[in-house]
Amino acid sequence: MADKPNIVFIFSDQQRSDTLAAYGNNWIKVPHLNKLADQSFVFENAYVTQPVCTPARASIMTGLYPHTAGPTVNKVALSPDVKTVAEMISEDYLCGYLGKWHLGDDVIQQHGFDEWVSTEDGHRPEYSKREYRNVMSDYHQFLVDAGYEPDVESEGAKIFSAHARGKLPAEHQMASFLAGKAEEFIEDHNDETFMLYVSTFEPHPPYFGPMDDMYDPEDIPVGPAFLKVSDDDSLLNRERGNYYTQYLEGGDPSKDEYMTDNAAQENDTTSVAGWRRLRARYMANITLVDDMVGRIIAALDKAGVADNTVIVFTSEHGEMAGDHGMLEKRSFFEEASKVPLLFRVPWLSKDQTKVPGSIGHIDLVPTLLDLSGGEVPDHLQGNSVVPVMKGEQDLADNNVFIQWNGIHEEWDDRNLGNEAINNLIPMPWRSIVANERMTDGSVQRWKLNLCATDQCELYDLNSDPHEMKNLFNDPAQKDRIRHLTATMRTWQHRTKDTAALPTV
Repeated sequence: MADKPNIVFIFSDQQRSDTLAAYGNNWIKVPHLNKLADQSFVFENAYVTQPVCTPARASIMTGLYPHTAGPTVNKVALSPDVKTVAEMISEDYLCGYLGKWHLGDDVIQQHGFDEWVSTEDGHRPEYSKREYRNVMSDYHQFLVDAGYEPDVESEGAKIFSAHARGKLPAEHQMASFLAGKAEEFIEDHNDETFMLYVSTFEPHPPYFGPMDDMYDPEDIPVGPAFLKVSDDDSLLNRERGNYYTQYLEGGDPSKDEYMTDNAAQENDTTSVAGWRRLRARYMANITLVDDMVGRIIAALDKAGVADNTVIVFTSEHGEMAGDHGMLEKRSFFEEASKVPLLFRVPWLSKDQTKVPGSIGHIDLVPTLLDLSGGEVPDHLQGNSVVPVMKGEQDLADNNVFIQWNGIHEEWDDRNLGNEAINNLIPMPWRSIVANERMTDGSVQRWKLNLCATDQCELYDLNSDPHEMKNLFNDPAQKDRIRHLTATMRTWQHRTKDTAALPTV
């Protein structure tokens, strides 16, 4: 290994953890990701800092929790004063960013990256300078050059909607476009030390795409939480679950603008068969990501730099896909907050190494800086897990903190279906995923979700991995809840988090 290895960081959008063989999915068609996992450290329980796009991305890029980095809800730009990993890594690195940014001024090169390929135009209303609206994304131009016409208007210009992009053939999907740009970057810079971020939109909804017929909906496995809404969960989770599944009991979803034009566009939510088809389509779109990953790895091999390159694969957050009766994200349930996390570090291991315990995305930036041979700045709020990969430490005592910041002084979240959900979603939540060492040496995993204005939740992740039984009101758990809450309050003090917690 050279003193400064290359780094390739690949992340998808809205990909839950149970979408690879290493996480128990033995039927999904992702051969390249499965091969990558066979050569990687596979972190068994990896969590986002906040299960929604912009805040999650802020942590991935900065090593700070959303409340520290600044973007606590979607639409909030990352301040120029907050450093990204590209502004912290050695200047010997050539830094490239390809794909979805979603942290403000998407089409403008920024935050320390030397090369920039943009892919989204839907955030034009949030651009910080009016003149940026005259700049269209590189992906937009690619589609125009391929003969497509943009279909919706935004800030005086026609752009391609997610619906229109979902109808394109595989070779014109964002993942394929980015694979080509990554191949070019690696070929052009294989004699330099580089850090390359590649961020694609898939398998983010809409729940359709060029591979819709890949799976028979009746054959795909579903777990016990599929289309089940529990009576003892938080009011927010119950309202969301009941809203999404209401048409299984009757009614006409075509009159529900949010369901038909946004959440479940071109999908049938009036039958279990329709829900299974939606889920099958979601899973099929992950193969678009897999094809991209395969092309990037092949480019590294062709350039002769694979053995000196760290490859990371993860996703910004997960997807409910019908579990607990929900779609999309914005939930602490495992399906939305837990994601795949692979680290291929060839000089440490060339075989699959499962890493038990819990890790958060907050640890990504310090780990990458450590692997680069550089200093890890004191202001970062996570820790390098290189000692874990070297076998010097483990994650058995590592607590992970997840947050939900549903409100911001400048930006509100978008409409999420009905008045009840929109009334509850602004309330802040905090979650801790904690490990408890037992006397027999085993590790018990717990998740405590706290909100000052809603029914709180406690789940035993060992005996109840699908989070079907909320134990918060169980008298036998009172002391455990107090201990976990105390741990959370200490974390709040350390990170200057001021979100209100309930008295327990």
